[in-house]
Amino acid sequence: MNQYNQRIINNKLGLLNLAEELGNISKACQVMGVSRDTFYRYKEAHESGGVEGLLDKNRRKPNTKNRVDPTIESVVVKYATDFPAHGQHRASNELRKLGVFVSGGGIRSIWLRHDLETFKKRLSALEKLVAEEGLILTEDQLTALERKQEEKQAQGEIETEHPGYLGSQDTFYVGTFKGVGRVYQQTFVDTYSKVAHGKVYTTKTPITAADLLNDRVLPFYEEHDLPVLRILTDRGTEYCGKVEKHDYQLFLAINGIEHTKTKVRHPQTNGICERFHKTVLDEFYKIALRKKIYHSLDELQVDLDDWLNQYNFERTHQGKMCCGRTPIQTLVEGKQIWKEKCLN
Repeated sequence: MNQYNQRIINNKLGLLNLAEELGNISKACQVMGVSRDTFYRYKEAHESGGVEGLLDKNRRKPNTKNRVDPTIESVVVKYATDFPAHGQHRASNELRKLGVFVSGGGIRSIWLRHDLETFKKRLSALEKLVAEEGLILTEDQLTALERKQEEKQAQGEIETEHPGYLGSQDTFYVGTFKGVGRVYQQTFVDTYSKVAHGKVYTTKTPITAADLLNDRVLPFYEEHDLPVLRILTDRGTEYCGKVEKHDYQLFLAINGIEHTKTKVRHPQTNGICERFHKTVLDEFYKIALRKKIYHSLDELQVDLDDWLNQYNFERTHQGKMCCGRTPIQTLVEGKQIWKEKCLN
């Protein structure tokens, strides 16, 4: 008998024994907080069925007609470990693309049956699967992956008129890798289209901050015939300093890009980058580092680029500007707005 059933029996027997000891049913019911009708039901059940008669008899039977097809259920379960960061509604949308039609509530019901309803449980299932296939993670990696990251919420709304109008840049600490050292990601997110760029480094300096713009961001916008007008950053030393002595500030000045800084002691005002870092942590790093041990920045960058390509070109967004489109679709369609505003 499990602990739950044992606790139920003990409570009901306690009521019957208390009434017998006090010789007063009303007083016993008052002490135990139950009605006299309940007492007599317990007494009748005990007299007719003994201790087992005190167990709750649930007459509800599962309606198997409402169960999804076993084949579909196996696809939904597999999806949970393939993409553990995806919630039930995101999973429903993505599976619909593959011709598997299950509602978000239906997916949650399946995950509940298989103990996969939370992100943490899906990650644990993925770890178990990887271990069974022979891939072993080091203790340091597991400790780093399980470290809780403080989620910062954006407060207020950033005004953005068109792609390239305002870019958000920030530094993200990935972790410490054996043989590589500390790893940082420089991130740039277009606040209008949500197109993101990222590059990993072993330091966070003005040079690395400028390198991301020079190597990835500006060439991308030149390819799309769009300017980058303004960039929002926090007040970290890699972004702020005297123009004539600071590599990042000098790079912005040479390229005619305006620099805006977040409010003092309010890093959440750069919330678009903060939210993207939560996404890249959950959907890329926490999963990739469970599957593979990286020995160099180049290896990590290759996989990060693959994920960013999927993020920008395939992953749909529900934001104010994207409205269910991918970031690249939002950027391409937003170019017309720039052309209308461009006086030249």
